[in-house]
Amino acid sequence: MESQLTIRIDRRIPFAEGHAFPGSGPYECLTGGVTLSVDPDAPSPQRIVDLDKAPRNADGLVECRSDLYILRPADPERGNRRLLFEFCNRGNKRALQFFNDAPHSNTPLALEDAGNGFLMRRGYTIVWAAWQGDVLPGEGRMVFDVPVAADGGRPITGLVRAEFVADEPGIDCYPLSGDTTMRSYAAASLDPARATLTRRQYASSSRVAVPAGAWQFARQERGPKGQSALIPSSGYVYLAACFDPGWIYELIYEARDPLVLGLGYLVGREVGSFFRYESEDSEGNPNPLYDGHSGLEKSYCWGRSQSGRLIREFVYRGFNADAQGRRVFDGAFSHVAGAGRMWLNHRFAQPTRLSGAQHEDHLYYGDSFPFSYARCTDHLTGKTDAILKRPATDPLIMHTQSSTEYWQRRGSLVHTDTKGGDLAQPETVRVYLWASSQHFSDPLLRAPARGIAQQRENIVVTSPLFRSLLDHLDRWATDGTPPPPSRFPRRADGTLVSMADWRGSFPRVPAVAIPREPNRLPLYDYGPHAEEGFITKDPPEGGAGGEEYAVLVPSTNNDGNEVAGIAMPLVQAPLATYTGWSIRAAGLSPGALAHLSGSTIPFAKTKAEREATGDPRASVEERHPSPHDHVRALIAAARRLVGEGFLLEEDYERVPRTAEWD
Repeated sequence: MESQLTIRIDRRIPFAEGHAFPGSGPYECLTGGVTLSVDPDAPSPQRIVDLDKAPRNADGLVECRSDLYILRPADPERGNRRLLFEFCNRGNKRALQFFNDAPHSNTPLALEDAGNGFLMRRGYTIVWAAWQGDVLPGEGRMVFDVPVAADGGRPITGLVRAEFVADEPGIDCYPLSGDTTMRSYAAASLDPARATLTRRQYASSSRVAVPAGAWQFARQERGPKGQSALIPSSGYVYLAACFDPGWIYELIYEARDPLVLGLGYLVGREVGSFFRYESEDSEGNPNPLYDGHSGLEKSYCWGRSQSGRLIREFVYRGFNADAQGRRVFDGAFSHVAGAGRMWLNHRFAQPTRLSGAQHEDHLYYGDSFPFSYARCTDHLTGKTDAILKRPATDPLIMHTQSSTEYWQRRGSLVHTDTKGGDLAQPETVRVYLWASSQHFSDPLLRAPARGIAQQRENIVVTSPLFRSLLDHLDRWATDGTPPPPSRFPRRADGTLVSMADWRGSFPRVPAVAIPREPNRLPLYDYGPHAEEGFITKDPPEGGAGGEEYAVLVPSTNNDGNEVAGIAMPLVQAPLATYTGWSIRAAGLSPGALAHLSGSTIPFAKTKAEREATGDPRASVEERHPSPHDHVRALIAAARRLVGEGFLLEEDYERVPRTAEWD
C-alpha cells in the first residue's frame, strides 16, 4: 500500500516553564498535525475495509488527518535517542499520568504535568498521534479525521448495535454511541418502527421489547430556567420513562455513513516509521526529531486497555512492518488489554466499546482466537495461529495485566491454550500479573470511591511497575539484557484455577458478596452481520453444544489476596483483601461484575472485632500491633521488589511509610 505522509508543526513552546530536568535539561512542546494520503488501488498485505469506497483527492489518494503532540528535549543531544509513542485511549493522553505519576492532562504543558519527571529524566521523546476516527474534539482529546465510505455517491447503510446502561436514575437520553465524547453512526431513519429497542436486567436475561411508541430518535435540550425541548435527531435515543439504572438497553438500528476506521492501524505505522527512520516527509518538511542530528536509536509504543488491545491487533495484522519491511517499534508495552484485540477494521466498527465485559457491552466481540502471543491450536475450530508470527519485524513484548483482566477480560487466555493448559511464551515476550490490583490504578488516588459497587475500589497503586519495566524493555531492546522472567499464575503450580477451586479457597467474609463466575467466553455465532461488528445469535448457557474457551482466575491465600504475580508492598503487607473484581450494588443489577473495578475489603481492626463478626482473616492488630510495625513490613516488601528488579531505587524511597489507621 503506497502512502504519503506530511507533517505540520504549528507551535514550539517551552515545556514545564523551562524547567531543566536532571540529565536531559529543558523540554519543549511541539503541536501540529499529520496528513496521510493513501493509494487505495495499491497492493497491500493489509486490506483496509472500505478504503476503496472513500472519497479521493485530485491525485486519486484517500486522505486522513491526525493531531500531533510531541514532548522532546530542547537539546536533542541530551536526550536518550528513544521514542515512546502512546496509542491514545479514546483520544486521551495517559503516559505522563502513569509513568510520571502526574495528574491527567490532555494538554501537558505546566511543570506539574511532568509529575515526578521520570520520562524526562530518562531523556525520552514522547509522541502522541490520534488513531481513533470516531473521537469528537474537546478537552484536548487527540482527533483523527477519517473519510466516510459511500457506494458510488450513495450512502452505505447497515445494522448497528448500540447499548446503554445507566449508572444513576433520571437519564432519559443518550447519544447512539453511548458516549458524549464519541461520534455516533446516524440512524438512516427516524422511524422507531424500523429499529428495535429492548431491555434486560442481566446479559443472560431474556430481552423485553420497548414499544416503538415509548421511545424516539431524539435529544432532550434543556435550558437554564428548567425549560426543555425534544428535538428529533438521527444521533440520539430518547426514552420518556428514563433508563432503569443497571439494566441493559440494546438498540439495533439501520445506520448510515460508516467511517473508514481501519486507517487507524495505518497512521500508527506511518507515524512510527517516519519518526524512527526518515529525515523529511513526502513534501520535504524536516522530521522534527531528526533535526540535523543522528535521529532515534530505538522506538517503543505503549497503550493501556483499549489502546493496549489495539497494539495486539496492530502486531498481529503485521502493521509493525513498514512499507519498506522495516520494524516500526522495537518494543511494545501493552497494559490491561487482557486477551482482547481491537476489532477496528470492519464496517461500522465501534472502538470505544468495552469489548465484551460480563455485564456491559457483553456481545461486542474483541476476544477472539488467537489470544496468545504463542502459537497454539484452537480446540473449538481447529485453527492454529499466534499474535507473534513475523520474527523479522515483531517487537519485543511487555504484556502486563491486573487481576481485573482475569475476571472481566479473559486474561488467562494470554498464557494458556484454549482448553486452559499452560502455554509457554516466546523468549521475546514477558507477561506479568500485577497481583491483587484493578484495571485502572490511579497513581494519585486520595479517596477510594464506591461508585456502583458494593465495596470501595481497590487502592493498590502499581505505577512504579511502569517505570521499572520500561527500563527493562529499553535494556532488552538495546543490548539484549533480558527482563526478569514472566510472573503470572500457572495451572502447573496451582496458582491458576477454575472458578470452583477459587470459590473453595477464597475467605468467606461476612456480608461480602463474591462473583458467581468470571466473564466466560463461548464460541459465539457471529451470524450474517459479523462485518457490522456484533453478534446476532446469542449462545445458550455454556455456549452452543458446550463449546467454550477456558477462562481461569488467579488463586488466593487465606487473606483473599493473590498468590502469583508481582505483589506491591501493600499486597505483601496488607490491611485488606484487594481484588480485581467488584460486585454491582443493590438497585443496579446486583450480583453482576461492576465495570472494570476492583474492591478493597478491609480487615477487622481488632481481634475482638474479628471474632464478633466471624471474619476468618487475621485482624490488623494481630498482624501489625502498631503503625510502625506496618511501615517496617512495607519497607521490607519494597526492598524485596528492588532486589527482584521490579522496583527502582527512587521508588523504594517513595513507598508509603504510613498507613491510615483510624
